[in-house]
Amino acid sequence: MAEVETTNFEKFQTGNPVVRRMFDNFFRTVGQVVEPLAAKTVLDAGCGEGETLERLAGLLPEHPVGIDLNPESVKYASERLPGAKISEGNLLDLPFGESQFDLVLCLEVLEHIPDPAAGLAELTRVSGADIVISVPHEPWFRLGSFARGKYLKTWGNHPEHINHWNPKSFRAFAEAQAEVVEIRTSMPWLIAHCRPRQTG
Repeated sequence: MAEVETTNFEKFQTGNPVVRRMFDNFFRTVGQVVEPLAAKTVLDAGCGEGETLERLAGLLPEHPVGIDLNPESVKYASERLPGAKISEGNLLDLPFGESQFDLVLCLEVLEHIPDPAAGLAELTRVSGADIVISVPHEPWFRLGSFARGKYLKTWGNHPEHINHWNPKSFRAFAEAQAEVVEIRTSMPWLIAHCRPRQTG
């Protein structure tokens, strides 16, 4: 399987033991949120190279669905996860029906898109029960990057991160469109478990 060159893929290849431990803690925390939901259908929106689907494989159904904008990432994830259905697509226009999935995951994506509220609207539209989203916990994410000598010209801010949240603003962002069950911290990330608002 050929390697794919994206910043998302590269970050998981780090040799820094501290950063690797943070990733392990992050996926452990996401797993603690996901496991009791016992979802039978799952969408990973912005699945990248399939890191989340692989790390949570024992907690997810056998044939999860993933979608990503990057065709290289889609090809890599499809080869990496032959049991998953991975396709190219846009988070802002998901090619799925309303309430199609028990669980919708969207990890480390919303900070990258110009209209994150529109992205969240799509996530809530296709979720029939649960949504788990994560974003960098600011300012700690930037401070951590700066301390490691990363992105010094932007004071630690990743050049692809155009949205920034702290716990208070992240809760307000999510509550504008969804019911927030809980928000957990796995430094330097925030992880929210949400549900679509009930109508009628």
